[in-house]
Amino acid sequence: MFYIPNLIGQIGKLSASNSDNRPPAPVNVSVMHLRADSATVSWEVPEGDIIIGFSISQQRMDGKMQRFIREVNTTSRSCVLWDLEEETDYIIQVQSIGLYGESQASKRVHFRTLKKTDRFPSNSSNQGLDKSRHLQTGEMIIIVVVLLMWAAVIALFCRQYDIIKDNDSSNSKEKVKPSSERSTPEHHSGGLLRSKVGHL
Repeated sequence: MFYIPNLIGQIGKLSASNSDNRPPAPVNVSVMHLRADSATVSWEVPEGDIIIGFSISQQRMDGKMQRFIREVNTTSRSCVLWDLEEETDYIIQVQSIGLYGESQASKRVHFRTLKKTDRFPSNSSNQGLDKSRHLQTGEMIIIVVVLLMWAAVIALFCRQYDIIKDNDSSNSKEKVKPSSERSTPEHHSGGLLRSKVGHL
């Protein structure tokens, strides 16, 4: 009977020390990349604490469904929630998992999923779409300019080739003429020699 108070006191001290060693609750919990069936939860953890995982509780506002996601051996500060229902209100809370247990739950964060027809609900996705369109337009302009440059180079090459070909043909004609002119006097001289020989 004398040992029971001491044992209870030791248990109380042990639990108090464990609660002191528990990590602080996550802060700046936010929901982004909302879709009809998914969303991304992100949070921050105060520095100086060893965090080995996280735990997320997800619940519908009407209380019909509750889901727990728990991951350890990770330093991730975000998680993707899948299989959500469109146009449905959800509440989430995040806990950090440390070496001596889990932290207190973060503040409750409410979000609502979108319709399936809402493809680009956030401004960031619209900006990304505009950037991709600008990139596609710039790429098309570069391709057209390169093709025009190649066409100009090919046309210039063909023109130079025609000029060189014409010069070669004219030079060959000029080379042929002197040879024909030289053969004529040789023929006449040959004829003269023959006539002289015949005359003798």
